[in-house]
Amino acid sequence: MSKTSYRNLTRTEIEQLERQGNCAEDWSTLQVADPFCPDCVRNSTFMGAVSLGTIEKRLRTDGALTLPEGIYGSTLSNTTLGNHPTVHNVHMLSGYTIGDDVLLFNIDEMTTSPEDPSWLEPMNENGGRRILPFNGMTIGDAYLWARYRGRKVLMEKLEQYTRQLLSTPEGRYGQLGDCCVVKNTKSLHNITVRSSADDPSRIDSCIVLRDGVVGYGCTLEYGVIAERFLLGEHVHLEFGLRLNDTVVGDNSTLARCEVGNSIIFPAHEQHHNNSFLIAGLIMGQSNIAAGGTIGSNHNSRTADNEIAAGRGFWPGLCCSFKHSSRFASYCLLAKGDYPAELDITLPFALVNNNTAKDQLEVMPAYWWMYNMYAMDRNSKKFAKRDKRKVKAQHIEFDNLAPDTAEEMLRGMELLKKWMANAKDGIVRAEGMEKSKRPTIVLKAKEGLCAYEDMLVFYAMKNLSTNQRNNVPTTTEWVNIGGQLVARPDMEQLITDVESGVIDSWQALHARMDALWQAYPAQREAHAYSVLCRLAGVDHLDEALWNQYLKRYADIQAYIEEQKTASRHKDEVNPFRNMTYWDDAERAAVLE
Repeated sequence: MSKTSYRNLTRTEIEQLERQGNCAEDWSTLQVADPFCPDCVRNSTFMGAVSLGTIEKRLRTDGALTLPEGIYGSTLSNTTLGNHPTVHNVHMLSGYTIGDDVLLFNIDEMTTSPEDPSWLEPMNENGGRRILPFNGMTIGDAYLWARYRGRKVLMEKLEQYTRQLLSTPEGRYGQLGDCCVVKNTKSLHNITVRSSADDPSRIDSCIVLRDGVVGYGCTLEYGVIAERFLLGEHVHLEFGLRLNDTVVGDNSTLARCEVGNSIIFPAHEQHHNNSFLIAGLIMGQSNIAAGGTIGSNHNSRTADNEIAAGRGFWPGLCCSFKHSSRFASYCLLAKGDYPAELDITLPFALVNNNTAKDQLEVMPAYWWMYNMYAMDRNSKKFAKRDKRKVKAQHIEFDNLAPDTAEEMLRGMELLKKWMANAKDGIVRAEGMEKSKRPTIVLKAKEGLCAYEDMLVFYAMKNLSTNQRNNVPTTTEWVNIGGQLVARPDMEQLITDVESGVIDSWQALHARMDALWQAYPAQREAHAYSVLCRLAGVDHLDEALWNQYLKRYADIQAYIEEQKTASRHKDEVNPFRNMTYWDDAERAAVLE
């Protein structure tokens, strides 16, 4: 928002404004900036302190809509407009500070209140994880506040930082950034919209938006109802979505569904009428299919249970789960009504509720073994789709990273233990379902080998030919809104907040930025440690290193072969091809 100098109206300007159907409680509290064209202000009412930025005879176009710049048929109360506003048919605009080149059209009510902002209750319907969103809050901030509830001093400090921000004119609710568009919307109350000329946000044909912060480049349109929410950058809310008490990560799309009391990390997709998500932590790069009822079943007398899913969570059609459940990264769940709580500890797994045999089935490393095309594509597509101009939230997009590597190493130990106790060639797992029926591990030996190949691939692609430094590294990583942080670094950050070394959200963000800068080197050190642990040594000598180089080359060749093979299965499938008359039509449609 530009700094604008305002002045009082002249007597001549007041007279002209009155002739054009305008009125004011007190014309002395209406200020304008030069150049000011009175012709562009008509049939409007001004109450309290109102400031209008530069207004000239210009046309503003938004799609098929073209409107003259200025204030027409609207009521403004205690509001500041930046330069070149286009405000038409806004029945009440009260308490907002609005940037330059903003378009407001056909809005019933757009108000703020002096009361305390509403707290947002994510992850748990019963409360207990509440946060207070603010302008500039990242997904990681929200997760930090909601997750570390046992650190009382940390909670006090984070609230203190937030209240300091909300007490400033720039931090309070009711901010609209430059080039924001709001059209054909019924009610906006206590909404802050981050927007700029490079990364504008738009709200079109929504019903009710209350107590929320909208990030840069977001689009909210077509019947959205949202209350108590925080959106990252480039989030799309569309087509009748109902949202409450939820944090939605950058580059996500929610449409047609109902989502409540959740924290969703970046790159999430959920856009089916009959999908439902509540009381969940979904850690991004995820997709909720049609018929998903995630969080609809509570097992205690109160709604105090939660579901937590690692990166890449993908429940298939018509999946329902019991609270509380937890899923390792990149779990793919087959269609089914899962009858008991789950704790799926094997990453990249296919999970199936086999009702015919009355058993839970888990196949480790399913993606690597049977859909390499999708696995390779998923490691690239999220970064490719990232169109954010402002990247306050740092994100690890690669599906093979320190967090998933550690999950695979733990998975290998579990598989070895279960395989050693196998009877009649059947591998039975323990602790993955709260029930008396068996959990069967499918293709355990193949999954164990696949995990090792995946770990070698992860490690070698993160190491240069000469990068063999045996430096201390951590085996524990936390995902803070999409950014992977070594657990000791996270503990140090929290300690520094509690002690006052970090004394504001700005300082906390600076620390997260510094950790992101250090992350590539930490990832390299972690990659080297993974190879050492696989080999059972403290240091890789030349012979071992050359063995891994050879194996890495073989794995790369295998990946290319499997990508082609998994894609070829679709290309030659007669059932997938039968709806096309010929190859030319199919190629044109699927190009």
